[in-house]
Amino acid sequence: MTVAEITVPGHASHGLAGGRHARVIARQTAGKSSAVRPGLPGGTYRPLSDLDMTRIHAAVLDILEKIGMGQAPADLIELACAKGCRMSPEGRLLFPRGLVEEMIGLAAKEIFYHGRKPGQDVHSGGNRVFFATSGEAVRVVDALTGAYRPSTLVDLYDFFRMADYLDHIDFCGQTVIANDICEDSRLHAINIAYAGAAGTTKPFSVSLADPSTVADVIDVWDTVLGAEGAFAKAPFAAIGLCPVVSPLRFGPDTTAVLIEAARRGLPISACTAPQAGATAPAALAGALAQCTAEAIAIVVVVNLIRPGSPVDFGPWTFVADLRTGAFTGGSGEEAVLQAAAGQIARFYGLPGIVAAGMTDAKRPDYQAGYEKGLTIALSAMAGSNMIGECAGMMGSLLGCSLEAMLLDNDLLGAVQRALRGIEVNDETLSFETIRETVMGPGHYLGSPQTLSLMQSEFLYPKVADRTSLSEWEYRGAPEIIATAHKAVQKIMAQHYPDHIDPARDAALRDRFPIRLGAADMRPGNTRW
Repeated sequence: MTVAEITVPGHASHGLAGGRHARVIARQTAGKSSAVRPGLPGGTYRPLSDLDMTRIHAAVLDILEKIGMGQAPADLIELACAKGCRMSPEGRLLFPRGLVEEMIGLAAKEIFYHGRKPGQDVHSGGNRVFFATSGEAVRVVDALTGAYRPSTLVDLYDFFRMADYLDHIDFCGQTVIANDICEDSRLHAINIAYAGAAGTTKPFSVSLADPSTVADVIDVWDTVLGAEGAFAKAPFAAIGLCPVVSPLRFGPDTTAVLIEAARRGLPISACTAPQAGATAPAALAGALAQCTAEAIAIVVVVNLIRPGSPVDFGPWTFVADLRTGAFTGGSGEEAVLQAAAGQIARFYGLPGIVAAGMTDAKRPDYQAGYEKGLTIALSAMAGSNMIGECAGMMGSLLGCSLEAMLLDNDLLGAVQRALRGIEVNDETLSFETIRETVMGPGHYLGSPQTLSLMQSEFLYPKVADRTSLSEWEYRGAPEIIATAHKAVQKIMAQHYPDHIDPARDAALRDRFPIRLGAADMRPGNTRW
């Protein structure tokens, strides 16, 4: 399908009229496809054997018991030591093996995020696979100029509403930093929480670095729902953070946020991100063991504070290019490490989050396509519950692109279709259809079965070009990036969701310093 046929809800499509092209488009767009759905099961790809996982687990227990975690805050040390931990002579917090295994046993095995519209709930856990944005990039690829520039609050809102529009993104993690309001942690927290709630009704997350802002964010989300305490009863978002500084140290500010969120029983999307060869061993097994130990330490801390409080298990083992020391997100090593992380989460029975789709390409080009396709597909096939970073991220997580997000949505749909696999039964084996066709017209194009399965067996991309060579040439031989660029302009000029009740929005603006102006949130502004 080309940009001309992309239809924004509530707006007419203006595709080429008449002829075979119009008939093809009409068939392709006859209702929403039921070929895929969120939460399809994964787990068929297993980069680790059962023995491998057992050995990694043993190494994790050794690391936490004998090396431990450095720079633990005083309140955590007091709590942990009262539960059986101890401090080493070097001042590191050591976790006994039995305590670690007890906390894993107490940990939540599922996280339920409530979508604010029907059909948008995300039930993370088991072997269910969901796709999420995330990244916290410091730059955005400007959709008008193509240049990388510092990201702003309005950019974050735009990424939330693009993710809201795209059908294969299930969860909307924070994609970029609001650099224009970073000077004040409370102002920043309130506004990114508001931007998420205004931009999407899908579950989402925002990242906080100051524990005092957790209460403010909950107040914002309670106001969105219309009642004090409403968010705690039906949480539609998570507190995102990375409370570990690798190797094996707690970060003071983010650990304080972790403790505050855990005390409140809030959903926590936590990860740790060492780089093999830099802040983790160059041996991939050793890097995976260290990263898993750091992620398990987060789970242990949460359950020491409040047993069963929802927290993601996020061992994001990254890779450094050992020729330069630079981070690389699109390598084969990264693909297998993230898939292994998803498999280990299932080994522990914990809701897991991995990072895939982190291309090192600076544009949505061939390199971006193969790096994203490889890493995302392997993580999905391994049964990773939540696949973060999988839409829009560019330049080794330094930037985010709306065009890339749109193209990645096609990729995610294809991966979902691969996850679904092939249903084999008497009906799908199609004996009678084969016989009738062979004895009759000799082709299946007009078969009742073909017509009935167009939307349930097959998924059609929104941007990728499947037209004939002659038709492509007739239309001026458009490149896919140019097609995506035109589609982004159309979508972003029209898709301004109205997700917060006007009276509640007015209450939010009266009570909090909301920086997103009304003009930024409706058609006709200067951006699009």
